[in-house]
Amino acid sequence: MAEQQDSSQERTEEPTAKRLKDARDKGQIPRSKELNTLAVVIVAALGLLMLGPGMAQRLMDVMVYNFAFEREVLYVTDSMGWHLMASLDQGLRSLGPLFLMLLFAALGGPILLGGWLLSAKSMAPKFERLNPIAGLKRMFSLKALVELLKALAKFLVVLTVALLVLNLRREDMLSMANEPLPIAIVHAGWVLGTSLLLLACSLIVIAAVDIPFQLWDNKKKLRMTKQEIKDEFKDTEGKPEVKSRIRQLQREMAERRMMSEVPKADVVITNPTHYAVALKYDPLKSGAPVLVAKGADFLAQKIREIAQEHDVVVLESPPLARAVFHSTELEQEIPAGLYLAVAQVLAYVFQLRQYRAGQGKRPGPMPEPKIPDDLRRDE
Repeated sequence: MAEQQDSSQERTEEPTAKRLKDARDKGQIPRSKELNTLAVVIVAALGLLMLGPGMAQRLMDVMVYNFAFEREVLYVTDSMGWHLMASLDQGLRSLGPLFLMLLFAALGGPILLGGWLLSAKSMAPKFERLNPIAGLKRMFSLKALVELLKALAKFLVVLTVALLVLNLRREDMLSMANEPLPIAIVHAGWVLGTSLLLLACSLIVIAAVDIPFQLWDNKKKLRMTKQEIKDEFKDTEGKPEVKSRIRQLQREMAERRMMSEVPKADVVITNPTHYAVALKYDPLKSGAPVLVAKGADFLAQKIREIAQEHDVVVLESPPLARAVFHSTELEQEIPAGLYLAVAQVLAYVFQLRQYRAGQGKRPGPMPEPKIPDDLRRDE
């Protein structure tokens, strides 16, 4: 039994939509640091290749500006401050486009995996992280081992590619010593950009391994036990016994509301024992009689009793009672196919009321109304 209980608590079920939504609200989505690093490094490499020559030229102008000035400037105290501000302004103008590219890369990298997410819950302090026991568990967990292997693999891959790049660019770096300074600075920017791009490409291998692992690890954390799925269903849909009780109370309220309308009816038509329907006709409000109450078996008996207590006419017409019961909903007009049959019943009720008021003769037996074949019910 213990083994069965343990196996039943294994997280073998896929996460539900609510589980995924709650996890996303808490900031628990797959993220890859390697993908973010790759995005930043590649953008930096491309930025150096595209903007490198211009940046080098402007930085060289700043260098010349700081090393070539008139002797008299040294004796003016304020001139040094203005000189420094001008140099900073020129330097920021030179590096600003590259910094903007890196900023967008740092913000856009996380969006590539998991999408954009701003969660206040994920930024809230979590004091359970201060637990040393939990910290030791994280240090010796599978994820920590994978992170260690990734760091070693990243170091070895980047080191190997860096040595290859240095060997590949050896002649370029040696030739820069014999080039004029402006040409050497531009040449150095190009060498740095291409070398960084090659190093960035080496990170693709690490990211290609890390991204599937992060997706798998996040999905594994969100897996649920069968009991959790049952509990979630109860929380969202409601417990069966509570829902049953709610439906029972709703039926009771509807029945009480319906029974309160029986004394206002003009006639109650019965089966005579299985069905009972109460009809009300107000020519000023509607063009056809309206069903104000209906019921079967015990409810039908209750309708008859209330009708008799309030002197509502009760007539037996099994075909008509069954037809109205099955074709008309509460507070709805009867279908057009039953207009003639119900009109015959209401006419008989009117004659009966006149007789009871002493204003007419006693009517004979009510003729059986004719029911259309499409509305007739034999059961």
